[in-house]
Formats: sequence, C-alpha cells, structure tokens
Amino acid sequence: AGERLVRVGVELFERQAGPEGEAFDRYVHDRSLRPENTRTPRHLWIVGVLAVLWNAVGAFDYSASQLRIESYMSQFTEEQLAYFYGFPAWAVAAWAIAVWGALLGSLCLLLRKAWAVWLFGASIVAMVLTGLYSYVLTDGLAMMGTGGAIFTAVIWLIAFSLYFYARAM
Repeated sequence: AGERLVRVGVELFERQAGPEGEAFDRYVHDRSLRPENTRTPRHLWIVGVLAVLWNAVGAFDYSASQLRIESYMSQFTEEQLAYFYGFPAWAVAAWAIAVWGALLGSLCLLLRKAWAVWLFGASIVAMVLTGLYSYVLTDGLAMMGTGGAIFTAVIWLIAFSLYFYARAM
C-alpha cells in the first residue's frame, strides 16, 4: 500500500512538472527561489532604522529620568519633577517595559524576527498601564499640558503603527 501511494505521488508530480521535471529542476537550481535569498524590502530598512532611532530616544528619556540626570531634568518644572519622581514602582516598571520592549521590538524588526510583534504588543500593554497611572489615577494631563497630550498621542500612533507593520512583515 505504501509503495502504491509513493508511485501515485510521483506520477502526479511528473504530470504537473512535465515529462522532463522542469518545475522541480527550476526550483532546485534557481537560487532566487530559496528562502534564504529573499531580499529584505527597502521599506523595512527605512522603517526599522527610524523605529530604532525613535525608540532609542524613548529609552534615553526613561534612563535620564530614572537616573535623574540634571542636564536633562532641568527642562521640567519643580512640580513636574515631583510628579515624575513620585511614580509608584509598578508604573516605573510598566514604563520600562514599554520603552525597552519597543526598542527591542525595533531591533527584532530590523533582524526580521517574529518576536518584534510580541515585543511591540507587550510595549503597548505596558503603555496602557502607564496611561492608566498618568491620566486616570493622577492628573498627569494637567501636569504636562496640551503639548504633552499631543506628544502622547503621537507616541500611541507610532506604537500602533509599528505593531501593525511588524505583523504585516
């Protein structure tokens, strides 16, 4: 029974490939059809590099805020500094996951790794938690003003765009 099944499969392949087996021969010998030779689309390099740069700025912002680098933190008012330095541990942890998850997701996007989708997704979930703290549990919106709200909207737009782009890749 097994031999008959193999013979039927070979006959079907020969009918589809032609008498000389051109389709199989073309696949085996044409290097452009091999997965390891698939070129990375140019748009992926552009989006990936921009994503790494964008998220590196976010990582710097997080690091400078947590390390309390004077030259960076001097741009904020005393009230804003008290607000930043008063974040509970869970909000700081969510902020770290959001920032570092997005940066790692950007690097994985450049490397064409499926992990990019999961990392961008984790980053968005963490952003929800930081947003909950900043805009529901505290008055972060009033603290940062209209400019801060607009910048937050841009961050969300980019985060979702990168997530859906990574899914499409």
